[in-house]
Amino acid sequence: MTQIPARTHRTQRERSDATRELLLDATVDCLVELGYAGTSINEICRRAGVSRGAQQHHFASKAELMAQAVEHLVVKLTEQSGEVRGSAATKVNKTVDELWEKLSGTLFTAALELWVAARTDDELRAAMEPMDRMLGRSTLAGYREITDGVMKPGSVDTVYWMTINLIRGLALDAMIGGDPRRHATLLNEWKRIVKTIYLA
Repeated sequence: MTQIPARTHRTQRERSDATRELLLDATVDCLVELGYAGTSINEICRRAGVSRGAQQHHFASKAELMAQAVEHLVVKLTEQSGEVRGSAATKVNKTVDELWEKLSGTLFTAALELWVAARTDDELRAAMEPMDRMLGRSTLAGYREITDGVMKPGSVDTVYWMTINLIRGLALDAMIGGDPRRHATLLNEWKRIVKTIYLA
């Protein structure tokens, strides 16, 4: 029987997807390291190792590239999430810890850079709004799945958004040198409150 040789060359679609991912990863790195003001298309292309023409083929504007980069990071973080098992109290603890880990690191830094810039940049704000809604929907859907049957009826969304806003505040405090021990204390206190008041 004649063996078909293994394919060694990537398809055009695979090469295109790889180029797009390089650009998105480079954009996130630039936002975190250089801030929005210091992030240029030329620097992104240099880090990604692609031409300006390739960048323009994938992203029509800087604003689109910026917003898509944060969405790309959200997807990667979501894919890393594992199944949360255990008692109701264990699920609360693990869920808060996972949200803190996801939303207080690179994702928060990159998104914050863009939202501050978007305050006075209409094009960037228009590109960011769908991404922000997507982030909210994806994390809320995961939270609902984990807490199904655990929380009192009608309380899931309230607890979720209270948790998100607490984490955003703590993440901002961390960026300006806040004490990690205080952050841990406040997160543990929030877990206690949720388990005391909101568990079914």
